[in-house]
Amino acid sequence: MADAAAAAPGAPLARWGKLIDHGRCIGCHACSTACKSENRVPLSVNRTYVKYVDVGAFPQARRAFQVTRCNQCEQPPCVAICPTAAMHRRQDGIVDFDKSICIGCKACIAACPYDAIFINPEDHSAEKCNFCAHRIDMGLEPACVVVCPAEAILVGDLDDPESAVGGLVARTATTVRRPEKGTRPKLFYQGAHQATLDPLAARRPDGGQFIWSEQGSVSHQLTSGTPGPINGSAPAVLAYDVPHRMPWDWRVSLYTWTKGIAAGAYLVPMLLVALGGLPESSALWQWAAPVVAGLFLALTGLILIADLDHPERFYLLFTRPRWNSWLVRGGVIISLYGLVLAGHFGASLTGRSSVQRALMTPGVPLAVLTAVYTAYLLAQARARDFWQNPLLVPQFVVQAVMAGSAAALLLAGWIEPQAHRVLAAVTAGASLLHVLIVAGEAGVVHPTSHAELAGHIMLSGRYASLFWAAVILMTVGAAAPWAGSMAALLALGGLLAYEHAYVQSGQSVPLA
Repeated sequence: MADAAAAAPGAPLARWGKLIDHGRCIGCHACSTACKSENRVPLSVNRTYVKYVDVGAFPQARRAFQVTRCNQCEQPPCVAICPTAAMHRRQDGIVDFDKSICIGCKACIAACPYDAIFINPEDHSAEKCNFCAHRIDMGLEPACVVVCPAEAILVGDLDDPESAVGGLVARTATTVRRPEKGTRPKLFYQGAHQATLDPLAARRPDGGQFIWSEQGSVSHQLTSGTPGPINGSAPAVLAYDVPHRMPWDWRVSLYTWTKGIAAGAYLVPMLLVALGGLPESSALWQWAAPVVAGLFLALTGLILIADLDHPERFYLLFTRPRWNSWLVRGGVIISLYGLVLAGHFGASLTGRSSVQRALMTPGVPLAVLTAVYTAYLLAQARARDFWQNPLLVPQFVVQAVMAGSAAALLLAGWIEPQAHRVLAAVTAGASLLHVLIVAGEAGVVHPTSHAELAGHIMLSGRYASLFWAAVILMTVGAAAPWAGSMAALLALGGLLAYEHAYVQSGQSVPLA
């Protein structure tokens, strides 16, 4: 109780940390039950839970436990990516949340390397272990600490060597989960088995049958032990785990596709006009480009809002933005790009070609930024190793050129027949380049086991049929530019299939 005592006025704040002694833990789930009771956590979701792993083979076998929860990071990725500061880090180091300003974007879930965040099914806001901050503020210990019968959970000030946690962390061997992520977690494990700390070290039981539960197969669900490469040589099988859901579903995959069309449908004609490939009087440039780009940009916005668990709060992106979040930056980029498109269309109605030429100056960078900002957003989702790819920026540019030229090619037959050949060539060239980029996934050596497993899932696992269908469609489209509209449809269809395979595979790797 002394470690959790309220600080006296003017005293320095504690830097709270937690230590779990797995030499004491008996896997009784008292902490999970107390947490649910104290914080009114509904069924089907957990702020904390105990995972069981059976290690070894009979008769040399044992059951190992791991208490899983928020790691209260010093550098929390969930805070950096949150667009409204709903996730925030207090001065005492506790990572807390404010449900009243959560928009339900699920970016914090995609960013957390420990899979500690979930969307509450009752209030549709992000939630996780917050160290029972309301109890800490009253000088009380968290509910899980009070209820643990083996005293396996300790809390204290990491800066105080006399505190229970500070002293043990300073003097004894402890470990943390995924230290390579650089989050500097403040949840320490003592005596934990590596097969429990690494979600890829144990295989999932056949049929998804765990003790006390049968998870089976649920849409958009994954569990530790996903089939694929396994870390470790010792036999280890999950005995108990809770289901986890991938945060971003088909709507995010669709959004990357519509956004690529929105960026490229204006960028490609604009560059062709600037380079002399299209006359400035071309109907494709005068009105088709801003109209098509504007329609797909609006569709992109609607998809993004529809993906929010609190769509009615989307305005908070602009009224209380956290500027280091690429969700906020992307919203601003899309808005400015929309103004350029509206200005161009207005100028086409009034015949002011000089305005259209002037809009090219902001139009090029805004179209490119609209295409590529998602690469930075995916990079901010630090939990997903597969997305930490420096080639994503040029890849998104190629995708925009491919999608934009294909969309323009579909229109050219009706409004600009003379542009058909040049647009077909651009579509074929971009498709071929994109095929070469994505085909490289088959031979690339991934830097981490998490990225390797995601690549395995995309190339040989759950999303392999989509990936290879995308490669075939884009290859056929690139090889047959003379097919005109059919080649354009093949390019767009292949790109959509690839986007879904890539986005979903990247978040199919278990993190807990």
